[in-house]
Amino acid sequence: MKRLSYLWSKLLKKARLAAIVDSEVHATSKVEPGTSFVSSSMGRHSFCGYDCDVAHAEIGSFVSIANGVVLGGGRHPMEWVGMSPVFYSGRDSVKAKFSEHDRPPPEKVKVGHDVWIGRNAIVLPGVSIGHGAVIGAGAVVTRDIPPYGVAAGCPAKLVRHRFDEETIHHLLASMWWDFPDEKLMRFAAYFKDPQEFINRLGDDKSDND
Repeated sequence: MKRLSYLWSKLLKKARLAAIVDSEVHATSKVEPGTSFVSSSMGRHSFCGYDCDVAHAEIGSFVSIANGVVLGGGRHPMEWVGMSPVFYSGRDSVKAKFSEHDRPPPEKVKVGHDVWIGRNAIVLPGVSIGHGAVIGAGAVVTRDIPPYGVAAGCPAKLVRHRFDEETIHHLLASMWWDFPDEKLMRFAAYFKDPQEFINRLGDDKSDND
């Protein structure tokens, strides 16, 4: 019975469509139904879950985005006298316009490679998330997160790093996310052990020198 309920819920979700507008999504990547994906890009082998709201974001490769995540979007001009859309140009939710001032241009969210963003997290416009970082479920990210950092909370704070400094250095230097699929197939067996991966990669370079 539980299995049938699960399958039915998945079917209902897939019955909807994803709204992908003015965006580039790599052929190997996927945006699930119910997600709005606007003026953004996504690299290879990444996925964006159900019911996300993504706008003005640059998303790398091998990125995992859970359901209900919000990345970027517009902002209201807090430095103006009034912040309501009735005072600036563009199509908005309001019915009247008192002026047509140009609104501030959107600030991009930049998500590096191999990033995991947990369910219902919010990443504000202008924030950069480094390669290999993890954003906890429900986090509100207001500032940049370093590579391989683990951030959680509201506002999000850096809790720890996934690896020690030396391992992070080697993984960043490897740039494995840029490997062609054929090379990834050769090294995938070592992905469970970062040190083994680093050693094998070093051996491979030595053999090719």
